[in-house]
Amino acid sequence: MRAVLGIFIAMSFLISASAHALKAGVPLEFESSEQEELYNDMLHELRCTVCQNQSIAGSNASLADDLRGNLYEMVQEGADEQEIKKFMVDRYGEFVLYRPSFDASTYLLWIGPFLLLLLGVIVLRANVRSRSKINRSSDLTTEESELLAKSLNSQKEKK
Repeated sequence: MRAVLGIFIAMSFLISASAHALKAGVPLEFESSEQEELYNDMLHELRCTVCQNQSIAGSNASLADDLRGNLYEMVQEGADEQEIKKFMVDRYGEFVLYRPSFDASTYLLWIGPFLLLLLGVIVLRANVRSRSKINRSSDLTTEESELLAKSLNSQKEKK
């Protein structure tokens, strides 16, 4: 019974050690520099869905640990960037990517800021034009301005 308990404890330590090896900042071993470069690039390309706007490289969430673990395994198996992105999007949705693909579901995300900028320019231009029309229409002729000045002077003299 003690031998079984000892084996169980040893296995627990080994499993927990490998789980902690995927924490942020812990160096991992790769077969080639290309794999390491892909892994590091993808760490900054993928977003932690728990932390909202933090990459999985710097997130301390347990989901980020899982994402890093999946990423490490996929890189070790020889997956390329597109395969990794497809797997992550299929599993976690487009939100996991900092730069989602341009398709029917994300076109507004890509074009929206430009449309808002264009709308702002149109509204600003319309506002400036309407103000200049108001200013032009309220210009007084010389006769009207003399009459207004006389009227104002007469009111001052009455006081």
